[in-house]
Amino acid sequence: MHSAVVLGVQATAARASKLERKYHALFVRLRDRRDDYLRFVSDPAVPFDNNSSERTIRMPKLRTKVSGSMRTTTGAEHFAAIRSYIATATRQGIDTLDALIQATTGNPWIPTPA
Repeated sequence: MHSAVVLGVQATAARASKLERKYHALFVRLRDRRDDYLRFVSDPAVPFDNNSSERTIRMPKLRTKVSGSMRTTTGAEHFAAIRSYIATATRQGIDTLDALIQATTGNPWIPTPA
């Protein structure tokens, strides 16, 4: 992989077009941050992809696309707090509906400190 990245940096060094500039920037990042990009190979705790992060931000992004924006800052903060609570509960194996019912009845699920 290292050889391919070095060849990519050299091939796009002239950066004649906008696309070549993007490719060049990518090759430079891959070259300079190789250990960061391949950390999942040596550290089993690091996931192969960032799908869980993408899933976490998908709903707020979708809501913004559908309605145009969040109406108020307070509403956006409440939405983010609820989504964060649900995402954390789900990652801990707590059913979403159960977590919401517990929260609305005054007995919220609280994660145990690690």
